[in-house]
Amino acid sequence: MAETGSEKIDDPERQPNDDLDATEVRDVEDRRASSSRIVHEVVRLQGEEELARPALALILSGTAAGLAMTLSLMCELFLRSHLPDTAWAPLVYFLGYPVGYLIVILGRMQLFTESTVTAVLPVATKPTGQNIGRLMRLWLCVIVGNLVGVTLVSALMAGEIIITHEQRLIALDLLGKLELQPWHRTLTLAIPAGFIMAAIAWVLPSAKGSEFWVIFTLTYVIALGGFAHVVTGSSQVTFLWLSGSISMAESWLAFTLPALLGNIIGGSGLFAVLAHGQMRSDTSGET
Repeated sequence: MAETGSEKIDDPERQPNDDLDATEVRDVEDRRASSSRIVHEVVRLQGEEELARPALALILSGTAAGLAMTLSLMCELFLRSHLPDTAWAPLVYFLGYPVGYLIVILGRMQLFTESTVTAVLPVATKPTGQNIGRLMRLWLCVIVGNLVGVTLVSALMAGEIIITHEQRLIALDLLGKLELQPWHRTLTLAIPAGFIMAAIAWVLPSAKGSEFWVIFTLTYVIALGGFAHVVTGSSQVTFLWLSGSISMAESWLAFTLPALLGNIIGGSGLFAVLAHGQMRSDTSGET
């Protein structure tokens, strides 16, 4: 028999034990408040705020995020320049990979892969033509801003304006060892990255002071797994393109476009739909 909302509240088996004091009961209730439905609503409201922002604000925030995301590439480069060429070296210089994400996510800048879950939940809740149009507008503004930001910094790096000649050579050596995958392989590698980024947006409302470690750990996994993130990966391929190592067509067709599609599939097609479906299932089970 399906439970009603009042039956769930009155069920003694779902209430804190009587031997807990008032402070412990409050702690239990605080932890129980972080249910899937509460998290879903927090993330949905974040998405509503993003969808309501003016286009110019989205583009500027996305550009700032793109500029900041190139710090992931630069920090990897700086760490790599002090390490020997050994099998364990990536475990160390990949520690620089989360830096850009930490700045962007904690700074509440617009990063495309975060919006694959936050901005999608309002649409999944109310799939109207207006909401779909708002989602497309947000995605376009944010991805354009992100790519403009990474291109600006990559150009400064390729021109040896913000890095030295030696650092540029190290970057070319480091990135030159990363062969461009066929587009379909890039797409499949981008799906887990999109899923992980959506998971970050989903977990953060419940992190309660552990936001740094959530972002750091999960983005470090992206680096270790060799997964394809459209923004950070574009900073790498754009640097190679502007340095003359690959063509513009290769950078877009072999990486940027398939990575974009894979991130959308992983973040929206998998995580957002599953998270929303879980919430709907929980709700229907109580009515």
